[in-house]
Amino acid sequence: MRGRTVLMESLVTQGVRFIFGNPGTTETPLLDSLPAYPQIEYVTALHESVAVGAASFYAQASGECPVVNLHVAPGLGNAMGSLYNAFKANSPMVVTAGQQDTRMRLANPLLGHDLVAMAEPVTKWSVQIERADEIAPILRRAFKVAIDAPQGPVFVALPIDVMEQETDIGPTPPDALWRATRPDPAGVDAIAALLLTATRPAIVAGDDVARSNAHAELVALAEAIGAPVWFEGLRHHANFPTGHSNYRQSLPPDAAQVRKAFGDSDLVLLLGGPFFEDVWFAQGSHFPDGAKVVQIEESAERLAFNHRLDVGLVGAMKPSLATLAETVRTKASSDFSSAAQARNQALAELRTRERQAYDARLEKSWRREPASMPRAMAELRKGLPDDVVIVDESITASLDLARAFDFRSFGDYFSGRGGGIGQGLAGALGVKLAMPDRPVVAVSGDGSAMYSIQALWSAAHHDLPIVFVILANREYRILKHNVDVWRRSFDVASQHPYQNMDLSGPDLDFAKLAAGMGVEGMRIDNADDIAPALRKAVAANRPYLVEISIEGKR
Repeated sequence: MRGRTVLMESLVTQGVRFIFGNPGTTETPLLDSLPAYPQIEYVTALHESVAVGAASFYAQASGECPVVNLHVAPGLGNAMGSLYNAFKANSPMVVTAGQQDTRMRLANPLLGHDLVAMAEPVTKWSVQIERADEIAPILRRAFKVAIDAPQGPVFVALPIDVMEQETDIGPTPPDALWRATRPDPAGVDAIAALLLTATRPAIVAGDDVARSNAHAELVALAEAIGAPVWFEGLRHHANFPTGHSNYRQSLPPDAAQVRKAFGDSDLVLLLGGPFFEDVWFAQGSHFPDGAKVVQIEESAERLAFNHRLDVGLVGAMKPSLATLAETVRTKASSDFSSAAQARNQALAELRTRERQAYDARLEKSWRREPASMPRAMAELRKGLPDDVVIVDESITASLDLARAFDFRSFGDYFSGRGGGIGQGLAGALGVKLAMPDRPVVAVSGDGSAMYSIQALWSAAHHDLPIVFVILANREYRILKHNVDVWRRSFDVASQHPYQNMDLSGPDLDFAKLAAGMGVEGMRIDNADDIAPALRKAVAANRPYLVEISIEGKR
């Protein structure tokens, strides 16, 4: 059996439905094999970063482990930013790259390099197949490592000559592995005991809550203890129903502000995440003085990694939260339950006041032109159907987007981790492939969109009915905000104009860019036209781009 046949048969046995890639010469063995395997679709991207970004979001939306196909050293290099984001997002995927003929490795062949060393820092495992006999066992292990918690990308280099070698070692069926770990009852009791003595508990919900579809279990726990629920600043999912009165918002980007957000909390429960990825240094802990810190994770690797814990527990998120909520309800005194309900009521009242304040802000900015971010997001909500899936890279508009939409459960919302921009347009491809029966809308800033604008061509090429919404303020607004923070943080006296952060001269025309890649588009300059434009775009049921003029930084 040829090595390339073993490769393809191994992918079939692993249930791979999509290969996301940008083809090259050393990938010819794989590409030439595709017609014999119609159950696997090759999703063509015009840049490697788009292929990896689409695969990462597909993994998040589907729960499957897709395959990515890159082209030797430059292709892997092009993909590194997206691979970093996928690694930080814990997206399970097997990333391959064709490698030059191993008989040429001492001659410094064209495009050759140490691919394993390149990929190693941003993958869970990086390996090159040296003989055809290794293809099946390495691929079996690659999928296992990618899916083991915490999940993440694995890299496999495929030399072109090895793909054409003969071997008697064929593909093996996937392992039947039951990974869900029941929490230790003693650990559950220990956490419950701390929760039942807390008078001001708080919860931070990480992405593993959504990936485990544990929203209902977290709601039950939050209500039972009367706790606000926070998100990390960068997260892939909405890990708690954002319309619930116990939902707060996303935590800020440094320890001092996080500590301030927690206020006088005397216990913080961390659920399913790395906690915390700060942007700025700030002195001190993320937690209020004297607060107990408790963490539940699906693997021991994350427990007590960044923070000392009073109690840490390993367990699959859904059964762990369900068991913990039930234990709290069973053991709670009437006084505790009454106090918890009072905290829930206080959170509901706070939410009402915040909603009123936001409505006042929205009213004040309603008639500004170009459209204010609150107005643009309100119109977006008005123009989109209730079952819409939002792929969010709105950056500085993200807080207004969160106010405008209620994300109820897994699949309503996807964003990106890692902090690298350009994830939204590429990610929408993967989300739509994973969720073909729901309308998918990517919301991106104009600066971010230009990092992966080639995704429009892939959407047209594969006939993916995605609505791409581009918020055009003609600037890197987030960088301007960060300059302001830098000046305050380091007491910088300079008041120079923002340097190299404007996207004008010439202005970008996204409707024309879209047309050049086979996607119909329009530009909206009047806020009153936003909602009708979105209704038209969704109804078209084909790739569609809507560019919306919004205000810049004042």
